[in-house]
Amino acid sequence: MKKPTLREIHDAGKLLITPLAHDALSARLIARAGFASFNIGGSSLLASRHALPDLGLAALGEMAAAIKDVVDAVDIPCIADADDGYGDVKSTVHTVETYHRIGVRGVLIEDQARDMKRPGATAALAVAPIELIEAKLRAALSARPDRDFVVIGRTDAAGLEGVDAALRRAERFLKLGCDGVFVAGLKRAVDFEKIGGAFKGQWNMTVMPEGGRVEWQTPQQLRAFGYTQIVYPNSLILSVVRAVEAKLQAMQALESGTIAALDPPEQLAIKTYEEAVRVKRWNDIESEAARTIAAASGP
Repeated sequence: MKKPTLREIHDAGKLLITPLAHDALSARLIARAGFASFNIGGSSLLASRHALPDLGLAALGEMAAAIKDVVDAVDIPCIADADDGYGDVKSTVHTVETYHRIGVRGVLIEDQARDMKRPGATAALAVAPIELIEAKLRAALSARPDRDFVVIGRTDAAGLEGVDAALRRAERFLKLGCDGVFVAGLKRAVDFEKIGGAFKGQWNMTVMPEGGRVEWQTPQQLRAFGYTQIVYPNSLILSVVRAVEAKLQAMQALESGTIAALDPPEQLAIKTYEEAVRVKRWNDIESEAARTIAAASGP
């Protein structure tokens, strides 16, 4: 049975909620949980793969190698961050072609100035001239193989030049032919409502980070505002960091005698873990080979 494309999933009309995968295992768990698609973000991917911050340190080759591992692990489509195209217009074309070749089905191209890049949706220090980002988006749209490959224009101008300036940039992205927009850096409910209403009926992506950095909006509120896709950035990798840190502290306490035994949450997760890495499939392959060899060897 043919899997639906990213565009078909979005256009089905249901609010698209996409977790952010940071490695192959998290992508497999996302698919296992029943999500139709997911996103790959630079911050969590770089942290997982290289223990680096998302400050423009990684080049296209490093990102593509990491993304390929993630995409190969699942059969649901994803959108991947493509930063500013990793360079000039030529680099943007190369990025789109590379991402498509490794199985990505959509890209997010941003207008943050690369030499001052900061991670997250609320920390931009500078944005590129509008003419430059428009040239890159035109190049990306021309380079994609077909309409099923989604190009979303992201602007980080809201925190620097105001919500109205970001809105104008996003409008220009859509006029160029971008499939959708993402206005980053929103913090107040009134701003979410303004941007949501401005692009109601379009592919309108937003993020909703936990931790009080923005005024929390429920999926129902965001959908009513006019958003069609919600990404929860870094939720999974931060949960992993917290769990690993807690377990390491427990191991130290075990060593010092402060506690007598570790809590056994890993026993509760072993079934999920084995299903995610598909232990049974590999055991079945091994068992079938053993039976075939035994049968061929005779009595």
